[in-house]
This record gives sequence, C-alpha cells and structure tokens, in this order.
Amino acid sequence: MTQAIAPRAAATTTGGVAFRVRVLLLLLLAVIGAVLAGAAPASAHAALTGSDPQQGAVVSRAPAQVSLTFSEKVAMSDGSVRVLDPKGKRVDTGKATDLGGTTYGVKLHSGLPDGTFTVTYQVVSADSHPVSGAFTFSVGAPSQTSVALSDPAVGGGVVGALYGVGRYVSYAGFILLVGGAAFVLACWQRGAGVRPVQRLVVSGWLALTGATLALLLLRGSYVGSGKVGDIFDLTLLGQVLQTKSGAALVSRLLLLAAGALFIAVLFGAYARRDEADVTDASGKDDGSDKGGVDVDAEKRDLTFGLAIGGTVVAAGLAASWAMAEHASTGIQAGLAMPVDVLHLLAVAVWLGGLSTLLVALFRAPAETQIDAVAVRRFSRLAFGSVTVLAATGIYQSWRQVGSWSALTGTWYGQLLLIKIGLVAVLVGIAWISRRWTAQLSEVPQTKAMATAGAKAGTTAGAKALAELRTKQSTKVPANSRDSSSEGTDSTDSDSRDANSGGSNSVGSNSGNSRRAAQLARQQAAVATARQKRLRDADPARAGLRRSVLAEAGVAVVLLAVTTVLTSTEPGRTEEEAQQATSSSSQRSGPLSLKLPFDTGGQDGKGTAEVTLDPARVGGNEMHVFVERPNGKAFDVPEVKVAFTLAAKKIGPLPVTPDRIATGHWSAIGVQIPMAGDWEIAVTVRTSDIDQTTVTKNAKIG
Repeated sequence: MTQAIAPRAAATTTGGVAFRVRVLLLLLLAVIGAVLAGAAPASAHAALTGSDPQQGAVVSRAPAQVSLTFSEKVAMSDGSVRVLDPKGKRVDTGKATDLGGTTYGVKLHSGLPDGTFTVTYQVVSADSHPVSGAFTFSVGAPSQTSVALSDPAVGGGVVGALYGVGRYVSYAGFILLVGGAAFVLACWQRGAGVRPVQRLVVSGWLALTGATLALLLLRGSYVGSGKVGDIFDLTLLGQVLQTKSGAALVSRLLLLAAGALFIAVLFGAYARRDEADVTDASGKDDGSDKGGVDVDAEKRDLTFGLAIGGTVVAAGLAASWAMAEHASTGIQAGLAMPVDVLHLLAVAVWLGGLSTLLVALFRAPAETQIDAVAVRRFSRLAFGSVTVLAATGIYQSWRQVGSWSALTGTWYGQLLLIKIGLVAVLVGIAWISRRWTAQLSEVPQTKAMATAGAKAGTTAGAKALAELRTKQSTKVPANSRDSSSEGTDSTDSDSRDANSGGSNSVGSNSGNSRRAAQLARQQAAVATARQKRLRDADPARAGLRRSVLAEAGVAVVLLAVTTVLTSTEPGRTEEEAQQATSSSSQRSGPLSLKLPFDTGGQDGKGTAEVTLDPARVGGNEMHVFVERPNGKAFDVPEVKVAFTLAAKKIGPLPVTPDRIATGHWSAIGVQIPMAGDWEIAVTVRTSDIDQTTVTKNAKIG
C-alpha cells in the first residue's frame, strides 16, 4: 500500500508546483504584452529641432532648398526627405545633402507655384532607431492640399510589434546563455552534467540566435515602409548589412557560432570530466595521477580556458548592443560603450544565474540536487553583480536623463523610475533569499542517501532474482530423487522428462526476471519519492525556492521594462528638443543689429548693420549694410562675419558675404546649428592696412 501511495503523492506535489509555475508565467507574459503594447511604435531618439522654412511659415517666394536640423546625427538615403506641392507631386530633386553639423537639406525645382507645400522625412538616428515626421509651409499664401498624412508612424504596426518582441527575446536569450554558463563555471560545476541546466543554457543560445536572425530580416522594413511583405526583400537586406545596426547583428551571429563551440565543450568534455571525478571519489580513488597526468590540474586548466573564452564571447555579444544603440551616440560615447558592456554583463550574470538557480531548485534530479556551497557562491556573485549594476546604472541614468526635470517630466525618465522601483523590489526579495541561504545546512549524507535511494531498487531486485533462482534450483534435486527411484524407466522417457523440465525451468526464470525488474522499478520510485519528501521537508530549502521563484517573476517584468526603455527617446534629448522648439517658436521676425566701428585710419568710422532672417536654428539669410556716420552707403573693400556660441563651445563659424551693391553685402544659407546666446563678430576693412572687428551678442533661435 505504501509503494502505491508514495509515488502518487510525489506526483501530486510536483504537479501542483508545475501548475503554480505555469500560472505565474502566464501572468508575467500578460504583463509583458501590456507593456510592449503600450510602447509601440518605438519612440525616436533624434528629434527635429528646426527647419527652413519653418513649420507653418508663409514665404514670399519659393525657396531653393528645404533644410532640416535634428538633435543629433541621422542617416539619410535617397528619398528620405520629400517635398510635395499642393497636388501631391514631388518637387524635390530626391537626394538629401549634409549641410554641416546636424542639418540636412534637399534642393527644390525652380518655378514652383504658390500654395501649401508638405515636407515629409524618414531617417534613422545615430542609435539605430527610425525617425519620421512631416510639416507644411506656404508660398505666397496658404492653400488647399491633397496630401494626406494618415499613415502610421515609422516603427509601428505589425512589423514594429514583431521587432519589439525580437528585441525582448534577444535580451532574454543573452541573459540565459551568459548567466547560465557563468553560474555553472563559477558556482556549481557539477551542474554541467544536469540535463535541465543544459536545456536552459541551450535554450538561451537558440533564442538569441533566432531573434538575431529575425531582427536582421525585420530591420529593412522596420526603418522603411513597415510592410510585412518587405521582410524578405533581399534588396533591403543588402542595404541593412551596410549599416551600423546590420554590422552589429552580423557580428552577433558570428560570436554565437563561437558560443556554440563553448557550449559543446562545457556540456561535453567538461561535464564528462566532472562525472569522472565524482565516480573516482565514490570509488575511493584520489584521481590525482592517472598514467602520469595530473587530472585535477587538467580540469583547472579546462575551467580557466572556458572562463576566459566565455568572457570574451559574452563581452563581444554585449558590445554588439553597446556599439549600435544608446551608448554609441551622445556625450562621452567613448566611455559610455564599455560601461554599457559592463552593465549588460552584470545583468546577465545576476538574472541568468537566478534563472539557473530556479531550475536547479525545481527541476534537478534528486541525486544531483544543488548544495548549499553552490548557493552561497551565487549569493556572493549576485551581490557583486548588483554592485556593478548600480554603479553603471547611475552613470547611464545621468548621461541619458541629464536633469531632475527630465527624470519626472519625460516618458524615458518615468520608465527609468519604474525600473529603479523594480530593481529595489528585486533586491529586497534577494535579501530574503540570502537569509534562507544562510540557514541552509550541509548534510553530508544527503548525496549518499540520494545515491542509495536510486540504487536501492536495483539491489532489491537483484536479491529477489537470486532468491527466486535459489528456490528453482532446490526443486531440481527433488525431481532427480523421484526419477532415480524408478530405475527401470527407459532412456527415451528420461530424455523426454529432462527436456520438459529444462523448458519449464527457462520459462520460470524468464517470468521471475520480469517480476524482479518490476519490483526494482517500484522500489526505486519509492526511494526517489522518499528522497524528494526529505528534500522538500527542509524549511530553508523550501523558503529559498519560493523566494527565488518570486525573484524570477520580478526579473521577467524588469526585462520587459528595460526593453521598452532602450527603444524610448532619452530624456536629455527630448528636453533639448523641446527647448529648441520652444525658443524657435517664440521668435518672430528677423534679427537686426547695429555695430559702430572705427578702423583708426582716415575715413575709418562708420556703422555695420547686420540682419538675419528668420534668425532661427537652420538656414538663414544674412545682409550687412555698411554706412558712413552721415548715413550714406560706405563702399568698403571687405566685410566678414563670424558666429560663436561660447556656452556650447561652438565656433567661430565664419561667413564671407558677397558684395551686392555699394555698402550692401549678403549671404544665403547661413547655418545656425543650435539655439542660444550667440556672439556676432563683424570685421570691416576700410583700406589695405586698416581694419577692425566689433562684436555684439544676440539671442538666436
């Protein structure tokens, strides 16, 4: 009766745990879906800070070109900027040009009619995210336009959602691959031979490889048309391979090939060597010298080699993100990229190790349960990872947010606060796990009990089979005695009796073997169930399993928030773009400055009047009028102008205007890259040896 009930009870317990785990995973997936759904389409990481003509401007004559100024460098291709007339016909030449700084322009055809023109743009920011938008300006007077801008924003739709899922899966795969391998090498080397741990790490490699291939195919449509049909467009794929993001994805695939070799060695030769060491230890063999080879030294060398190779591959995988996303652009990019690599590695070691510990606690066989020493090693490793994570996270937060107002007033800052809160919750649960870890007791006979339990059925079955064979052998002499008492029987009769007895003996032995094997299996199941009950009866281990499961749940949500965070415009960029747009919209009319000068020579006094129209970020039209003290035009040999923004260490930006008429100099397309308090320096030469430079500050943009 005990043999029938014990396995059923163990199965019920295991089924209950599995059911709770499945319910938790479904809830976590629902939360992730809600977060990712609210994040589409991905926010741009470069913002349009100015244009010429400005949004909604009405100009007297058609401009020769349209220029756009962004908050950072962007990548453009033919057709990235389109200008449409009121009838929806393109009036641009098609090729965008770099005008310097972060300003780009496209030439327009001549002879444009009056009316409202629409400018659309679709570019890729320096950190690989698509940016799109549109604005209008009018020539002569506003008019009706047939242009409809109802298409979804770039990076949205089905392709955008698939791209977001791919990013999440790639992060998750990286964490499981790197964290699981680090846990085995640094904390629990015996885990290299545990099948559930092997499946976890291999699943991480497969997830990261599959997601990287999917992102490579989705990339062209994601930053372009957004159509599902363009996913398998080989022309777009070829264009993607020539970009920074495409190169990063291809590099990741090459590193994953090296990672496959690492996994094969870790779960192949390394795991077999560890199993051999365990066998030697159980057989009372020190294993220190076999055939002149120091086995312990050889294993240490293999562990060291795997650690070095794994670290190089893991750092390379992390760099494939750092070199193509947030860290690769903005201030202090040279420092931010290695800091980002450390941040990603710390996350992987912590959360990936946590996932491996969870699998070891719930899925490892009874005879290969993780010991308290391995758990304490991971506790120390996790503490170090959290320390690195906090240090690098503070630097990244300062770099991407920049101010307290951006921390609370931008979507990026608010997501960052949510992430900080989740990390705090995770650290709190980890503290509880550390308390359970400290209460774990080392029981030397645990492994022996597990091994004995696993082998008990086999031993009992062997004994049963021996007993049955003994009983069978005792029956044969009795039959012999009966046969000898009838010595007058014929030889043929004796032969038939012997053959019949032999056949019955073989059939009986076969049935006894089956019954012995069945008995062995039953007793092995009973021993395993007994060992599981003993394991689950440990309150410290049961508490550790619950707290680690809770940590894993919070970690899944944290990873979802982090994925959304990496596709959101940084708070610093968003705030700077808002300030630039605000200051641009506050200005009205051209800027006019009068600067008196005196070159010191004969007839060297006068006034230089500088006008800048529209005096905003982007292209401007500049005129310089030089007059004598009596107000008449002053025909000087040369005039030069320079713009300097000392607060941002920009400039001087020299401008050499062309002479239009007596005392009138002009320059078209004067680029002002950023709003601020600019110093305008005017140099006037009145003779071959007499010249002077006068300066004046003015708010531009």
